[in-house]
Amino acid sequence: MFRGVNPINLDVKGRMAIPARYREMIASHCNNQMVATIDTESRCLLLYPLPEWEDIQARIEALPSFNKVARRIQRLLIGHATDLELDGNGRLLLPASLREYAGLDKKIVLLGQGRKFEIWDETQWSATRDEYLDEVGEDTLPPEMLDLSL
Repeated sequence: MFRGVNPINLDVKGRMAIPARYREMIASHCNNQMVATIDTESRCLLLYPLPEWEDIQARIEALPSFNKVARRIQRLLIGHATDLELDGNGRLLLPASLREYAGLDKKIVLLGQGRKFEIWDETQWSATRDEYLDEVGEDTLPPEMLDLSL
């Protein structure tokens, strides 16, 4: 559904304009209702259409709360989850707490990841992307990817 790297500017109020090519899809799929939360592994935000988030939240809630790692994930992902709605101009207002977590200032990147977006500070995304490119060949591919041809 969502793909591509989209440079975006945050306005002074913390609003980001969703690129026009995604707006109709978002309107028809989730009636402009989105959910943003933190990524627990990287200093970026995750942005989901509401139906996708509801599926993920149900699976997170089903994890055993007495498991320390599961409880950590529940607290971080669900605890930071924030309902957002695209306004009439296709903008989302990112709360200050989420912007602060991800280090978002003026220049950000909206990174399509299929059923969700990631929102990165532009400089941080560039550095992370470069690290990923430098790591090529250092990790073992999961078995599911061995038969994939690009």
